[in-house]
Amino acid sequence: MSDAVVLTWRQYRLERRMFWRNPSAAFFNFALPLLFLAAGGVILHGKQHDLNLLVPAIAGMSVMSTTFTALAYNIVFLRERGVLKRIRGTPLPTISYFGGVAANAVTNTAMQIAIITIAGKLLFGLGWPVDWAELVVFVVVGVVCFAALGVAFAHVIPNFESTAAYVNAIFLPVVFVSFYVFDSNSAPAFVRHIAEALPLKPLIDGLSGAMVTGAGLGANLSALAVIGLWGAFGVYFAIRGFSWEQSRD
Repeated sequence: MSDAVVLTWRQYRLERRMFWRNPSAAFFNFALPLLFLAAGGVILHGKQHDLNLLVPAIAGMSVMSTTFTALAYNIVFLRERGVLKRIRGTPLPTISYFGGVAANAVTNTAMQIAIITIAGKLLFGLGWPVDWAELVVFVVVGVVCFAALGVAFAHVIPNFESTAAYVNAIFLPVVFVSFYVFDSNSAPAFVRHIAEALPLKPLIDGLSGAMVTGAGLGANLSALAVIGLWGAFGVYFAIRGFSWEQSRD
């Protein structure tokens, strides 16, 4: 077990170095949410209530982008370039490899949440999160859920060239619907039902309770249950459909 832990740590350090050596990945993970915050801050200047909604919404989107989007891209790239097959042939334990990959995604998510929280405090006049325990719970459950869904979704992407189209076909509509329902009380009922059945809107609700309203974990148990169900679905299909080999077109 100790050897597996050491190898996981080494794989994690390798993943961190590879991440920082990819400027575009660093930009989309850290600079892009700040650009969204800045643009939203300009549009909503003087509307504190709307700014209070913007920060947890961007935080929820960041969780999805650093896990679902990033892992779907990375798994397909590594699979189609034969990297996963070569890793499978090395003495590196599978649990150590995926432990390092998962820890890297968790680190990116934690850094994004910290950046967004600090930016909300300094730029938009928000206080610090009201309920830190609720914030940690929803971030952890959200990371597990979207990471598992990202790995599972990678199984249906046939080649790396089509990854952007496949990922954006899921990411953009989910973000649009979730943001629309979260920010609008006049959203049609069927759209609201769709958003609440997807994992992003419940995640934003939980983050809003933790960062802004202080509603408490008990008030968002249904949202936590939705995220948990999606997470269980993602874990099952991530494991069941995983392949170390290139897909055959």
